Amino acid sequence: MRAGLFSTPRPEPGHVLPVAGSGVLLVAALPLFLLLGWPLLGWGLAVLLWLFVHALDLVLARARRPTANLAGSAVQAFGVFFKAIALLVVLVATAAARPHVAVAAAATYALAYTFELGLSLATYFSGAAR
Repeated sequence: MRAGLFSTPRPEPGHVLPVAGSGVLLVAALPLFLLLGWPLLGWGLAVLLWLFVHALDLVLARARRPTANLAGSAVQAFGVFFKAIALLVVLVATAAARPHVAVAAAATYALAYTFELGLSLATYFSGAAR
């Protein structure tokens, strides 16, 4: 591994490709759910959680614009914690009522999140260093 790989700053890449990739993955998971007979409520819940997280990201992106603003940083920190807690609350409540739906939703959302993270890292490290 090159020594300067992680110490070289790069500009923040766009968010469109990773979001589109995870969205395509979620759409592609629907036929798999239908073929395997998995609960469609699990797929729907995963898509709903994915939409909620990305809608909240859009709202928080407006607070991020003034980087020198301390209030914007506080809103960002609250947003990160709120997203994680909201996801956990919904999944735990679903697991208490319908465990199979919660497992399907958690696995589908985790797959989409991991795919989006991988695309984000690939676009970040493929960018030119500053």
